[in-house]
Amino acid sequence: MDYFLPVFTSLLICNHIHPWRGADAQSSFTIRDISISLEPSSDVARGTNVTVRCQALVSISGTAALSREYTIYKDGITVYTKNMGSSDDLLYRLPDARVPNTGKYKCRINIDGRWMTSESKKLKVTGLSAPQFHINKGVVSEGEELTAKCTAPGETGSIIFYFYDNSKEIREERVNSNTSEVKLHFNSVGIHKLYCSYTIPVTPDSFQSEKSQPLTLTVKEFLITPVLEIFPNNNVYEGDRLDILCTIRNLVYNSGTVHLYLSRGTQLLSRGDTNVNHSMIALAKDSEEFECRLEMGKVVKVDTKKVPVIELFSVPTLTMSPKEVFHKENMTLTCKSSSYASERLHRDQLTYSLDPPGSLQIPKTTGVFFVKALLYEFNYTCIAQAKGIHKYSKPLTVRPKVTVSTPRISVVGRAVLGRPFKIHCQSDVGSLPINYTLFKEYEELSKASVRRPSENALFTVTIDRPEDINKFMCEAKNSPLSSSEIPLSKRLDAAVVVPLSHPALTVIPVLPEIAEGDHVFMICSVKGTPPVTFKWYYDGKDKPIFTTTSDTNHTDYQIPALSKEHSGTYYCEAVNYANNVVRSAPIIIEGKVERVDISVWSERPPQAAHEEESSTVSNEPDVEYTEVVHPQQGDNARAAAVPLRKGTETVYSELQKSALGAAEHHDYGCVEYADLNGEHANMNHRQSGFNNCQDLPVPVD
Repeated sequence: MDYFLPVFTSLLICNHIHPWRGADAQSSFTIRDISISLEPSSDVARGTNVTVRCQALVSISGTAALSREYTIYKDGITVYTKNMGSSDDLLYRLPDARVPNTGKYKCRINIDGRWMTSESKKLKVTGLSAPQFHINKGVVSEGEELTAKCTAPGETGSIIFYFYDNSKEIREERVNSNTSEVKLHFNSVGIHKLYCSYTIPVTPDSFQSEKSQPLTLTVKEFLITPVLEIFPNNNVYEGDRLDILCTIRNLVYNSGTVHLYLSRGTQLLSRGDTNVNHSMIALAKDSEEFECRLEMGKVVKVDTKKVPVIELFSVPTLTMSPKEVFHKENMTLTCKSSSYASERLHRDQLTYSLDPPGSLQIPKTTGVFFVKALLYEFNYTCIAQAKGIHKYSKPLTVRPKVTVSTPRISVVGRAVLGRPFKIHCQSDVGSLPINYTLFKEYEELSKASVRRPSENALFTVTIDRPEDINKFMCEAKNSPLSSSEIPLSKRLDAAVVVPLSHPALTVIPVLPEIAEGDHVFMICSVKGTPPVTFKWYYDGKDKPIFTTTSDTNHTDYQIPALSKEHSGTYYCEAVNYANNVVRSAPIIIEGKVERVDISVWSERPPQAAHEEESSTVSNEPDVEYTEVVHPQQGDNARAAAVPLRKGTETVYSELQKSALGAAEHHDYGCVEYADLNGEHANMNHRQSGFNNCQDLPVPVD
């Protein structure tokens, strides 16, 4: 079996090298090129004989002939296919070329499944044949049918034909042949010049022919005509009866189907075959034109007349007084026709009514109605009536106004003593515009008018005493009648911020007695409205050493154990909602090493205590207070707020000296006590920046 291997290998190699090889082992080929050409030219005139040549260059080995399939395309559509056994060029002939032959051409060759396509070439054929126009009659009557035919000699493909009457296009027809035949009708009497033309659309262009020779058509008048008669035809008043007749003149019984239509404006009143009668009551709007229309096949004739109708009385108008009303207030509605035909109508014959009814009217001929305004918007219409004629006014919309509610008064932002601030006055209910007035103890201060929802009634005031804030009230008014009914607002109730003043920095122990190791209190106090934010500064530093906010006018900064490092200059600053910063006078603290311990309290001899006790007035409390400096541990010479017991009595004493040396009473937020009569004196020490009594809020801008 090995002798088959060389043969099989040889076949594989051959097929790999020549994939286009056919079944015939004696020949092989390759398509090298294919081209297309247009002869004699790619741009020719109508009637030229054009040849599309397809030429292929094929290399072949062997003796067997190859079957070649050629395909010609025009604008991507196959127009010709041919199989050839020779190497001759393919010729596709276009004898007597026409405009529809215009387009892009290309050819394709296919040999045993292998194919190649040429590039495209565009052929342009210019020139169209002159159209030929024919009509079957030269004279017709109105509406008579006429046959017209237009031909494009020698042209092919899709063609659009146009028919004209005196240069006006009257018909368009698209056909797939070179002839179009249409039926035409003419209603206008006289001489008509008729002709045609055509267009051949060739994507993306369009070719227009010249116009045909015109033909003359005579259209004769059809003697049958409509006749419109109206009785009476003058001095017609509203309410008069009109009799209208629509007939035909010169009716010939063999004229064909005839229809009559009687109308006024767009309203069809009646219809019939040979005559139409109609009766109606005349109204002013009947001054529109009446029409009698005759239709017979394609023939249409009309006769029109306009009958002036004199107005019996004018359309009424409805007005109200006063022009603005409030809920449930009385108002007057007046209905009136401005004119009437006195020669036909007496004034007392013209009566009025109101829709909806339910109002008081005195009498009907006056058109005056007394109505109470509703709680909501409402539409009224009045009707004038005489001799069976009713006329309606335009609707009158009554929009009752809402009386203002008792106004509310408030402060915008914060009221600061001695500074201008704004007061806002507002009623929650009430129709605009609303006039507001600000009072101080019933004395008018200022006015403001609110005309749009986006506006507010704002008043600028200044007070010098906090209690003056309660003297302000405001009034709201949107009707002259409402001022006595709407009460004043409540008195203004708002907090008044008193700016800070009189800052003072007090030191405990007093400066001459301060020594190293002392628990020092620096108390910053001010006058003004809390909450107050306090800041302590040391030795000219930009940033404070301690900041806190207090709901009282004072608070402290503590140094639990004074040392030399704490020596220096101190001062405090304070600010409240008035945003005015006040600063205390600076103080200088020195931590001395040596000092004389002075006890702020001592046991008194029994005799002295007895004398003091006996000298105490019975109606005074048996209590004394003395302010004591917190000592360091082991320092028995100082104690803080120490209660001194004698028998069952407890004696307290409190002593404070301000930075100026004057004795003042201050509330420091909490008091610490030590029972020195017990076995152990409890010394309470407060750390710097810690307050075990209460947390203070931070003021909000």
